[in-house]
Amino acid sequence: MLIAFLGLIAFMIFTKRGFYTSNLNKIKYLGTGIITAAHWIFFFKALKISNVSITLTTLASASLFVAFLEPMFFKRKIIAYEIILGILTLVGLAIIFQAERDYSIGIIYALISAFFAALFSTLNGVFVKHERPTLITTYEMMGGVLFISIYYLFTGGFESLQMPSSIDWFWLFILGLVCTSMAFVVSIEVMKELSPFTVSMSINMEPIYSIIFALIIFQEDEYMSSLFYLGAVIVMSMIFMNGYFKRRARLRGEKVPVH
Repeated sequence: MLIAFLGLIAFMIFTKRGFYTSNLNKIKYLGTGIITAAHWIFFFKALKISNVSITLTTLASASLFVAFLEPMFFKRKIIAYEIILGILTLVGLAIIFQAERDYSIGIIYALISAFFAALFSTLNGVFVKHERPTLITTYEMMGGVLFISIYYLFTGGFESLQMPSSIDWFWLFILGLVCTSMAFVVSIEVMKELSPFTVSMSINMEPIYSIIFALIIFQEDEYMSSLFYLGAVIVMSMIFMNGYFKRRARLRGEKVPVH
């Protein structure tokens, strides 16, 4: 998050973009950065005690949380099929939970992480209506860095830190600049046109990519039971169902929930 924050500062200075926003907005963005940091803390805890496939697939439950959070923040009616898709996603997760009981704590951590992801995604959908994505992300990364620094002070996290190797620094810069700052800015930018629910459903493609990469990199450590893959298929199917319903609504001239 620190690399992402510094990268965004450099980008905004280079492109001569201002940093000004109201004090109230600063507090909102910094607070959302704390939520983002909490999401990542639980995310990495889940990765550590389970594995990539389980963590990323469970994280897809964020769509279920967004289905309930979005109507509250955007003051719109709950859309029936979003709730149904969210519940079916939960069914897929229940199958995974049943199949992989040895990783139950990791699944719970991933669910908590998913809730925080749903919360900051929904909040960003509100913020982007009035502010630039780069400015929002910059303050959120700052809030996240401050929160994790305080968290490390109280948990002794700094004592366990080791100086990264040269190749680690390379990957940390890729993660910070491309996979964090750039990814966050783009995900906020698209919410000018798409609802947080649709964005979260689209991000649910991530487990598919992750499972493939994890199998290539970690091989037998990532092989799961057949029930796990059944649950994963159910979760992923909800993504395509959401796209189908949104497309059908547009063809009928119905109002699709954007902003």
